[in-house]
Amino acid sequence: MAFEHKSVLLDETITNLNIKPDGIYVDGTLGGGGHSYHILKKLNENGRLIGIDQDADAIAAAKERLKEFGERVTIVRSNYAQMAEVLHNLGIDKVDGILLDLGVSSYQLDTPERGFTYREDVPLDMRMDQRQAVTARDIVNQYSEFDLYRIIRDYGEDKFAKNIAKHIVAAREKKPIETTGELTEIIKTAIPMKVRATGGHPSKKTFQAIRIELNRELEVLEDTIDTMIDCLNQQGRLCIITFHSLEDRIVKVKFNGNEHPCTCPPDFPVCVCVKESKGKHISRKPILPTEEEMEENSRSKSAKLRVFQKR
Repeated sequence: MAFEHKSVLLDETITNLNIKPDGIYVDGTLGGGGHSYHILKKLNENGRLIGIDQDADAIAAAKERLKEFGERVTIVRSNYAQMAEVLHNLGIDKVDGILLDLGVSSYQLDTPERGFTYREDVPLDMRMDQRQAVTARDIVNQYSEFDLYRIIRDYGEDKFAKNIAKHIVAAREKKPIETTGELTEIIKTAIPMKVRATGGHPSKKTFQAIRIELNRELEVLEDTIDTMIDCLNQQGRLCIITFHSLEDRIVKVKFNGNEHPCTCPPDFPVCVCVKESKGKHISRKPILPTEEEMEENSRSKSAKLRVFQKR
């Protein structure tokens, strides 16, 4: 299957990166290379793009899509959490812009054997990096009832988290839960019929929660934003596209904290903590897709873009 992924908020992201033709840019979630292609179109022969992704299928697709740009592109199989290390290994000190397009790609969702989908009955997997040993199957069958409840409540924001966790544990006592179809049937039994009739797919929130836990998506994001800001040149920009409130909250808090890092009590007449602002959170309110984009690409509906500019 072709690695197709409609680049969400494409024009808004390219505009907000403020691309300099001879600049160095990093796409920390390369995917099929959609955003990167449009960044590269704006670079001259002295410009450079570093693409990072942990998914082998994404790397292969992006290499093909971006091959016309030759030496201006460097693609590295890694997690964006290692961005500073990747740049150091390439002899790069600072860059002019960084992009993250978070969440799961259309390709990963639409390739059943990757085990992200609740629409087909396939083995539970959900690994973004297939070199990783632990899969979604391990979480579903080995986590305690409390831990299942915690991740479904916190990462899936599902009000039936407690009941879903209880039903998963009861089912796996009879036999291990092996497939997405089996898990979906268990989730359905845990959610009242009238809610299932109106509330979207019953498995969506639980699958999201397991995927986030397995791939440590929120921890990686929270742990990496400060470092990415430190990797920027003056006036360099970090653009992050999120797809649910948990991610957006982390980005908003981190951006605001880097703009206003002072920890002095509000009644202090002058700052004594000497923590200096690293820049400005450009997008006080997140940038949202247009009505037109939401009609064309349903997966863009929950997308939000936030932008930070280094001082």
